[in-house]
Amino acid sequence: MATIINTPGTPSEDSGLGIVLGVLIAIIVIVLFFVYGLPAIRGNQTPQTSNGINVNVSLPTNAPASTGTTY
Repeated sequence: MATIINTPGTPSEDSGLGIVLGVLIAIIVIVLFFVYGLPAIRGNQTPQTSNGINVNVSLPTNAPASTGTTY
């Protein structure tokens, strides 16, 4: 009768690449949530003011007119 010896295989060494990729993907998802998701949830709208703000700027009209470049 033949003797069969079952030798276990060599243990495979894990390089940790799965953990590194998982952490990177988690960081990207968290950053995207703070950039896009949180403002959308909060309804990022400008507050409404009752008195209004006038942002029109009037320039002085007594400035000398430009005649172009002189040589």
